[in-house]
Amino acid sequence: MMDSFPNGRGTSAAMAAQMLHDSVLRSRRSSPGDDESPMDHAPVLQKKAPVVIPAPILRPQHVYAPVAPLGMLTLGVFSKNKEETDEEKEIKKYAVGPDVEGPGLCAAILTFVSLVLVLVTMPLSLCVTVKVVQEYERAVVFRLGRLRSGGAKGPGLFFIMPCVDTYKKVDLRTVSFDVPPQEVLSRDSVTVSVDAVVYYRVSNPTMATNNIEDYSHSTRLLAATTLRNVLGTKNLAEILSEREIISQVMQNALDEATDPWGVKAERVEIKDVRLPVQLQRAMAAEAEAAREARAKVIAAEGEQKASRALREAASVIAESPSALQLRYLQTLNSIAAEHNSTIIFPMPMDIMSHFMGRKGGGKMDKQA
Repeated sequence: MMDSFPNGRGTSAAMAAQMLHDSVLRSRRSSPGDDESPMDHAPVLQKKAPVVIPAPILRPQHVYAPVAPLGMLTLGVFSKNKEETDEEKEIKKYAVGPDVEGPGLCAAILTFVSLVLVLVTMPLSLCVTVKVVQEYERAVVFRLGRLRSGGAKGPGLFFIMPCVDTYKKVDLRTVSFDVPPQEVLSRDSVTVSVDAVVYYRVSNPTMATNNIEDYSHSTRLLAATTLRNVLGTKNLAEILSEREIISQVMQNALDEATDPWGVKAERVEIKDVRLPVQLQRAMAAEAEAAREARAKVIAAEGEQKASRALREAASVIAESPSALQLRYLQTLNSIAAEHNSTIIFPMPMDIMSHFMGRKGGGKMDKQA
């Protein structure tokens, strides 16, 4: 039986099976049946039935896995039910790589020494460990060069460990700056000088500190470059008339480029578009000529309308001879009111028509 189990496993099970078989045989020998003879048991004594050995019951083996430290469990790092915040997701998205080694023994020793130093000098150490940030500020804390968990601290009070912690304040208020005038060659080969104003703010202090060295200077350079790139695809007429569209395109481009830096471009405005002096003179001459031509057209249309009105007035006056005399008296009244020293003697038109009629009649007599 031991050959089947070289390692000694299942020995107790085999012995139990053998003992059960022996007890069954004893019971048959002691109380044979009425129709059974002693010879019926002979084969049983001579031949042994095959012993069926049940399979050994294997006990479950215990697998030992390392347990997370108490501090890590307290922070909820290994908790599956904890939901990551948007800031942590962004930090993981742009992180350089996972920290495999951890802080190390030296960092733990230095942190412990710093804690002991704080406890020993407790009344005076509060001046060094307690820091305050304003409502519009956030503090990004580093411990021995590593970013501390929990993101940026503030507003209000926060604690740091002396000699091992450093922090950097980040202002979250909206900042505005003027883009220097850019000499841009438009799509229709016209050189223009354009300047703009950009409004931005820091949306993620951790990314603004870790992902870029100087987010303010980089945003200014990017705004100037974006302004040149956007205006280079527009005509002069579009630059002068579509300022709102150009501002929106610039804002979208800046917002997309500064998103990994934790910077949000809120607004972009085109301040001024300056043209060369020669181009200004040419455009002024063109505008003056267009205005003169339009004025002449308007004057001609006025003369045309006035002549039509005079023709209608003449037809009305021709219907009544007394109307012409009333028109003469009205003209005299207006002249006397304006020029009192002027004396005008009206001459009836009938006299001229009489002379003109006689002259025409004499010619007709001569022809006859």
